[in-house]
Amino acid sequence: MAPKKKKKNKPKSKKKLIKKKAPKKKGKKKKTVKKTKKKSGPKPIPKSKIIGTVTHYFPKVNAAVIKLAKPLSAGDVIFIKGITTSFEQKVQSIQIDHVPIQKAKKGDEIGLQVRDRVREGDLVLFPDK
Repeated sequence: MAPKKKKKNKPKSKKKLIKKKAPKKKGKKKKTVKKTKKKSGPKPIPKSKIIGTVTHYFPKVNAAVIKLAKPLSAGDVIFIKGITTSFEQKVQSIQIDHVPIQKAKKGDEIGLQVRDRVREGDLVLFPDK
């Protein structure tokens, strides 16, 4: 058997497609300015008001573990604010490692009796006057 010769593919038609371009408009272009709406979400809390943040909550004893950013003492009034949390209370007692203390300094992790449920990440603030 003799080897078959391959047929060359010839183009059937050599028509070129010409696309017409739209004529360019001359003159000044008007710039469009997008107006952005101001977000009406919650106002940011100033750092000067933040006492600390909640790191853990014990629901059976209604106690929160708080990492302090500022000193706190028994008798102070605090405001706890979160996504679903918002209440004010007076500090009755503070504990570090189950030992009651009167004052805690910046950087301490304290245990604090709270009257309502709190969540991790809630902020402990000085109340508005």
